[in-house]
Amino acid sequence: MRSAVVVADTTAPADVHGVHGAAGITQWTCLARRAGLTGGWEAVEWARVPVGGISGEHLHTRTREVYVLLAGEGEVTLDGHPYAVRAGDAVLTALGTRHGLRNTGAGPLEWLVIELPADPPARGRGGRSGRSGRSGRAGRAGPVGSTVVRDLRRTGPLDPSAVIGGPLRLLRHVELATGERDVLLADGVEHTAFVTGGHGRAGAGNVRVPLRPGTAFTLPLGTALDLAAGPGGLSYLHAELVPARGGEPR
Repeated sequence: MRSAVVVADTTAPADVHGVHGAAGITQWTCLARRAGLTGGWEAVEWARVPVGGISGEHLHTRTREVYVLLAGEGEVTLDGHPYAVRAGDAVLTALGTRHGLRNTGAGPLEWLVIELPADPPARGRGGRSGRSGRSGRAGRAGPVGSTVVRDLRRTGPLDPSAVIGGPLRLLRHVELATGERDVLLADGVEHTAFVTGGHGRAGAGNVRVPLRPGTAFTLPLGTALDLAAGPGGLSYLHAELVPARGGEPR
């Protein structure tokens, strides 16, 4: 059966109490799960905490994680070290790293989450060596590195695998002027995109979907999406993942 583009939005989030042991409420929406995808996704999610809200510190023993700050200001803690973050920044968290996030601003703090499971052991071998990073040690089960990337809009496209390892090979912020188009083809790669500003329209086959902030698309292998900016332009976050060879949709 041919897979379809996964469409989701943030209009009806769930209220989650005590995320990672912290007090207070987090608003949360799952935008995509690994079911039906070939690549090594765990989930794509959106979260928001109110003024003073906290997502508690926790140790990543099973997954890598990428946060992209969408709105507000906060402080992320990576292995006990605090870093001030704001909308536009990205946080790359490797396997084996402890992190937490709290809202230090005057309004809600929102972020996009891309979570990736640890690499499975390679067949016929005792494991696969990880890529060594700036702040970690080599080894499949150990951390590669973790870092805060300032202002993804100015930093330009980056390769998260150079820091945290894994199959996520592209993270970028895209801005289209009125009438401009972009085409995402899931040919050998899978994509997820999250609209951060402006309006437009997306097309997949004969289906057309209006675009507005908070709309998300995830593309399994064999699909395509045509994005067109409306009056005033369109901006979105785009991530690209390389599935393992010979993979089948889960």
